[in-house]
Amino acid sequence: MKKFHIALGVPDVEASIQDYRQRLGCGPDLLIPGEYALWRTEALNLSIRKVVAAEAGTVRHLGWEDPSASGFSAERDVNGILWERFTADQQAAEIQQTWPSASYQPK
Repeated sequence: MKKFHIALGVPDVEASIQDYRQRLGCGPDLLIPGEYALWRTEALNLSIRKVVAAEAGTVRHLGWEDPSASGFSAERDVNGILWERFTADQQAAEIQQTWPSASYQPK
């Protein structure tokens, strides 16, 4: 089943984790302190990443975590919004590449 993916830019990762923990009813599956957090619920793949204050509260991109994706893809829609499509393992590889010290395997 596809999971809708939302990637948000936030100025304060820790405060955002507390807020989204309450909204989603669970903590993140992955936390890189001060930098990034990822929730993978039954229907949603939500990531937050620290950005400068001017970019705070923005949608970085949207997309689908799709187990049938043959590879990572990204394209812009008619409104200029970036949409990604990827598997959980492809997302984990991207996380590992960005933060080599992170140890994360999707459930």
